[in-house]
Amino acid sequence: MEINANLSEKARRDYMLVQRATEGDQRAYAELMGRYRDAIYYMLLKMVNNASDAEDLTIEAFGKAFKNITQYAPNYAFSTWLFKIATNNCIDFIRKKKTSHVSLDHSNEEHEKATKDIQAPVLDPEETLINEQKIKLMRSLVSKLKPRYRKLIELRYFNELSYEEIAEELELPIGTVKAQLFRARELLFNILKNTSSKM
Repeated sequence: MEINANLSEKARRDYMLVQRATEGDQRAYAELMGRYRDAIYYMLLKMVNNASDAEDLTIEAFGKAFKNITQYAPNYAFSTWLFKIATNNCIDFIRKKKTSHVSLDHSNEEHEKATKDIQAPVLDPEETLINEQKIKLMRSLVSKLKPRYRKLIELRYFNELSYEEIAEELELPIGTVKAQLFRARELLFNILKNTSSKM
């Protein structure tokens, strides 16, 4: 596939990394994440005005981008494509948050109207298999964490508990839960980078 001649040197470097990533090079994934993680995080933080949500959405944005990386076309910069994915995912998140906070005082009709657009995503067998492989990889990475960090990641991402539910479960202040989860995610990224560098 031909690269757009108007792409900057940085965009060309990104495209080379994308090509390596599509061939399964984990170091290329780690480098792309390292290049854009902070920029994505701060953009999302402005949109949601909540550090914890911004952290979760940053991880989700990279997850979606890497899952669909073969769809990226080099007629525009990878960063443009990545920021679009992150923005759209964040808008969906904000929309779902609004519809999930429908007041109990509303009539059933209004509630149905607010929730009828939310449909359960149906995965085809190939997507299911890819997701299972990703979960397997994630679990093997998580198993390398210290027990307290491992427990936090499992409760948050595998059991999908809220910060409040985790705080209750572990009998910890919510601020401690958020701080330790942030640290656990940092450690996970480092494990991922170390794993990548050995490949």
